[in-house]
Amino acid sequence: MGKKVLILSGSPRQGGNSDILCDEFMRGAKEAGHEVEKIRVVGKNIAPCSACYYCRSHAGECIHKDDMAALLQKIIEADVLVLASPVYFYSICAQLKAVIDRTVARWTEVENKEFYYIATLAEATSAAAERTIDCFRGYADCVNGAVEKGVIIGSGVYERGVIKNTPYMQKAYAMGKNV
Repeated sequence: MGKKVLILSGSPRQGGNSDILCDEFMRGAKEAGHEVEKIRVVGKNIAPCSACYYCRSHAGECIHKDDMAALLQKIIEADVLVLASPVYFYSICAQLKAVIDRTVARWTEVENKEFYYIATLAEATSAAAERTIDCFRGYADCVNGAVEKGVIIGSGVYERGVIKNTPYMQKAYAMGKNV
């Protein structure tokens, strides 16, 4: 039986480089027989966490009435989480960070996940993505039973779509295929 794979694409650009790698990962995972859903978080209405802890006294319900409750349920139900972001000032984009922070409402229910990370950046070397990957790993460190399964850092790509002409496409497909 296949796994439930949830891809959280943080790219604000539809068809942006990290978003394209998400599509390749998805293609491989679907071909391997997994149930896959990709969500572009920029298309969701998700407020940042306000640290009010309303969720503590309301059984994990957040004070913000937005798209996060449904997304959080999908995160909880997934076997595999793919976190993907372009590198912005050596870290993840704000849209994906807001999603990660908002999982606090039910964070103890987010458990036993396989994690894959995808980051893209304009700089020619992957070293500039270290903090981005560290941010993903920091989240996974808070998830009971989390296992890191793969990382792709697509460096040297800035203009939308240039990732298509790189070996990163095959890496993303193969990583999805091997879930």
